[in-house]
Amino acid sequence: MDLIYPKAALTELTRLNPFDRFEDGRPNVPEDLIQRLAKITTEEAWGVLRKHNYNFQFEGNWLQTHPDKILVGRVVTAMMLPYRPDFHDLVQETGVSQKRIGGQNSWVIDTLKEGDVLVVDLFGKVKNGTFVGDNLSTSIQTRTKRGAIFDGGIRDYQGIVQLDNSAFFCRGVDPTAIADVTLGGINLPIRIGQTTVLPGDVVLGTPTGVIFIPPHLVKEVVETAEDVQSRDVWGKQMLSAGKYTPGEIDVPTWLEHIETDYQGWLKNGGK
Repeated sequence: MDLIYPKAALTELTRLNPFDRFEDGRPNVPEDLIQRLAKITTEEAWGVLRKHNYNFQFEGNWLQTHPDKILVGRVVTAMMLPYRPDFHDLVQETGVSQKRIGGQNSWVIDTLKEGDVLVVDLFGKVKNGTFVGDNLSTSIQTRTKRGAIFDGGIRDYQGIVQLDNSAFFCRGVDPTAIADVTLGGINLPIRIGQTTVLPGDVVLGTPTGVIFIPPHLVKEVVETAEDVQSRDVWGKQMLSAGKYTPGEIDVPTWLEHIETDYQGWLKNGGK
């Protein structure tokens, strides 16, 4: 069986991707866009996704190990399923034949590279659903320099919060180890709460929650958000100076003379 979604299938699944691809078939959204995305808000990203009818890309209500950090990167997905003996035996035999080492959760982590964010569908399981403790979290940090999102639990919270180059989102903390689950696959479509997540999406994790952005919309999300932020800076300057009224500035579209004034400010380097 295929533990990892085949490259050809993944390429078809993400057929709207405008960028290059990794060897595994995932879209390779440029690092420049990812770094720019880290500076925008959840609401700014959500507005663009809603415009394109991507209405189920945000999920909130997380426990965050590092709430002061923004989590952004290219998604690697994994699905865990409730234990069923015949399926579990097949998955385990497949992994052993491929010389995979350790538990099935470790198999997933072994696929990660820098810039990835692991996103795991663990169907909300916390007790016996702790995908990582501080050891495996350290491995994720070392490999990705980013972090992970678990629709399930974590353990060793006191150790994980000491990791200073990553951020983790989860549903809860429990002292139990992961048990009674089986790896359903890597880099396949998954459900996280009310969202559908595809491998190669770019995730933005903030104190508000996590939002999953399809590769073909990342550039528009970034450029739209940067335009909104620039207009906010100028608009607040105009309000502070008393040049324009709130009714003139706090509207979806400015009057022509106000827009001309703003464009002149842009051409002058924001002065």
